Amino acid sequence: MTRQIIHTAGAPSAQAYSQAVRGGGLIFVSGQGPFDPATGHVVGETIQQQTRQCLTNVQAILTAASSGMDKVVSATFILADEDDFAGMNEEWIAWFPDRPPARQGAQLPIRPGGMKVSIGVIAEA
Repeated sequence: MTRQIIHTAGAPSAQAYSQAVRGGGLIFVSGQGPFDPATGHVVGETIQQQTRQCLTNVQAILTAASSGMDKVVSATFILADEDDFAGMNEEWIAWFPDRPPARQGAQLPIRPGGMKVSIGVIAEA
């Protein structure tokens, strides 16, 4: 199996991992926080705003991989506070109103720079 590293300036960069990897007909997008790719700062104070930025980052990566949000088959979200689930889900539904992907979630103590959520996905290539 050939692996292709996906990278775009339209999403935050990291040195320790790839934004995404294409392999086996799928694109594996690393967990994306609510960071502005230009400034590196967290975008938004509400869970809805932060979820929107996470998904904007995911979308930029999938676009760079010649895929898209309609190709997402599975997603994992991590919340800093379980009380934010309803707000995260509200924004999620706006992005995936029809035929949403499979999904799983967890609560973990992620709090760098006020970060409330992280979202990673697997999409068809």
